[in-house]
Amino acid sequence: MTTVSYEVRDHVAILTLNRPQSLNSLDLEMIEDLRQTTARAAFAPEVRAVLLCAAGSHFMAGGDLRWFREQLALPAADRQKRFERVIADVHSSILTLKSMPKPAIAAVNGAVAGFGMSLMMACDLVVAAEDAYFTLAYSNIALSPDGGATWSLPRQVGLKQAMEIALLGDRFDAERARQLGLLNRVVPASQLPAAALELAQRLASGAAGALARTKALLNQSLETPLPAQLQAEQHAFAACAADPDFGEGLAAFFERRPASYDRG
Repeated sequence: MTTVSYEVRDHVAILTLNRPQSLNSLDLEMIEDLRQTTARAAFAPEVRAVLLCAAGSHFMAGGDLRWFREQLALPAADRQKRFERVIADVHSSILTLKSMPKPAIAAVNGAVAGFGMSLMMACDLVVAAEDAYFTLAYSNIALSPDGGATWSLPRQVGLKQAMEIALLGDRFDAERARQLGLLNRVVPASQLPAAALELAQRLASGAAGALARTKALLNQSLETPLPAQLQAEQHAFAACAADPDFGEGLAAFFERRPASYDRG
């Protein structure tokens, strides 16, 4: 896998977008590499958190427009069928990031455009460099969004703001993105790698079962009626209480020391 590198450090799987010469724009190879690396991280027993970052000065400038232009040579019906297949492959990594029982953190810098925004929003937490800038961009080239953007965006910023971001395609900076609720932290560009890795390692050192159940509960909450959500919380709480991590968490609290959860 050359367009997305994969390494594990202190139980954190670090996935690095690696097409810096093309602003990490998404091409067919990167689509497949993202699918493979996200699945690998999701199922690896030694991985307890996932950090998604990028080589170079930009997170992702969206889809590879040169490849898009090449597809114009196809008849419209054939072009539609090809994009149906490609977008289905694109969506595989989004579903994996959202459903994996591990926290996923995005570290973004420079351009975060098109599918770059979709990929960022699929992660559970986002740390951004001060130089990051954002645009959904699809409407600027007569496309509608993909990558779950129309699902994630209204949930994270509200429907009216989502409409403005998606329909106008305007560019906005990291401070505006933080105000909208798209980001958790904004740091100087030079501090981004260390700050994001520190957050990922903090999550990787936590109680894996409790974090997985919390992520699942939050992700289902906006579509779940309150009685069903209360029941889901009941079952999750009881399952956590039956986990050995619960005993360690309590012992650490009463002994006034950091908890040390079994990480295999």
